[in-house]
Amino acid sequence: MNLMQIHGQFAALQANRGRIAASRAAERLGYLQQFKRAIEQARPDIYAALQADFAKPVAETEATEIQQVIEQINFAIKRLEGWMQPKRVKTPTMLAGSKSWIQYEPRGVVLILAPWNYPLSLALAPLVGAVAAGNCAIVRPSERTPHTAQVIANIIAAAFKAEHVTTVVGDIDTAEALLDLPFEHIFFTGSPRIGQYVMQRAAEHFSSVTLELGGKSPAIVDRSADLKRAAQLIVWGKFVNAGQTCVAPDHVWVQREQAQALTQLIIKQIERNYGKGDYTRLQSPDLANVIDANATARLRGLLNNSVAQGALVALGGQSTDHPARFAPTVLTNVKPGMAIMQEEIFGPILPILVYDQIDEVIMATRASGKPLTMAIFSENQAITNWLLREIPAGSSVINGVLLNLANPYLPFGGVGQSGLGNYYGFYSFKTFSHERAVFQQGGLNMVNLFQPPYRGAAKRLVAWSRRMLNKR
Repeated sequence: MNLMQIHGQFAALQANRGRIAASRAAERLGYLQQFKRAIEQARPDIYAALQADFAKPVAETEATEIQQVIEQINFAIKRLEGWMQPKRVKTPTMLAGSKSWIQYEPRGVVLILAPWNYPLSLALAPLVGAVAAGNCAIVRPSERTPHTAQVIANIIAAAFKAEHVTTVVGDIDTAEALLDLPFEHIFFTGSPRIGQYVMQRAAEHFSSVTLELGGKSPAIVDRSADLKRAAQLIVWGKFVNAGQTCVAPDHVWVQREQAQALTQLIIKQIERNYGKGDYTRLQSPDLANVIDANATARLRGLLNNSVAQGALVALGGQSTDHPARFAPTVLTNVKPGMAIMQEEIFGPILPILVYDQIDEVIMATRASGKPLTMAIFSENQAITNWLLREIPAGSSVINGVLLNLANPYLPFGGVGQSGLGNYYGFYSFKTFSHERAVFQQGGLNMVNLFQPPYRGAAKRLVAWSRRMLNKR
């Protein structure tokens, strides 16, 4: 799409924003229902597109792409009317007789910049909140998954008029052209480095932002944990989507005395999931590709540099560039200073680190920044509470991984360098809304008692209000 077309699309959205903002619950529910039907009708195309883009298994596509969005739509449909109602709030005694409330208003024209790793769900799930809140929107899918980008464009065209929601497909120059425009809100999912740039560009127009980023998300295995269960869940969470998941366990911490046992259980679980031979695992139809040859080269570099620093390959390490495949890999003898621990891995390599005291884990995790998520495997509530208190994170899962994303009652988002803002369920509606404070003054006009000159009644009013405040 050329620059003139992009500006034309944006102008059409701006011209229509007032009408969409004024829409009532019934109209917005109709949009969401059309959206849901368009996704359901596109199921075969979605399967084919994700297979073409990076060989994503159908089961993973269904569970992590399609059902994620459908669940968000269903949740919004059941609750939207209530979300849209003004929320009464209390009014202080000194303002007796007055009323106060919050009403949710659409932000206006919003931009959703989607990533390639979950190209469908991370483009369309935020759109649910944008539509529910009464916004007009442009969705820009990733150019690295072109087949899925086209399916997204088709779904949006089938569900919405172009002056309400539209898709702009294109490369980095297209994204730059979009960032030149004065959107009221920008929702970005991607790396912290690009997120920082998006935030800088948004500031040019005073656009608010939601940044869903990533980081070094640990899985911490306490000595009280069920090791077999921990191994099963860590393997599933790490290798789904070939490790290209922002909330996947980036690495594992395990108590030194249990490290060998957990490592063996992890290896056995990988063999159950993806096969026993190296070549079998590399070619497993249940393992997605990494996104491209550049990704395999980056992963090989991290692996080779870490091995040169003393890490040991306990399983895997095989890769190909065409197609871009990387076998499930387990690294042991890993230390915090190694190459593999300096950036988010975002691939099917699982480093295992050992600790003697849990303080070591806390210090190392805090030093690497606030993670997007943290998995804790423990049967010791005191240890669990300590870790939750001592390690800031966007979200945490106890004795599990990833499944917090299946609960639409919970917000999802990062903290610090792992993100800004959140969404899912009501929090998506809130993210794409402005919370307008409204105060309605009552018949008793306290302001008349507090007029210059500040003598007599005004002085008594100040003294009275001071006494009231001191009683609280």
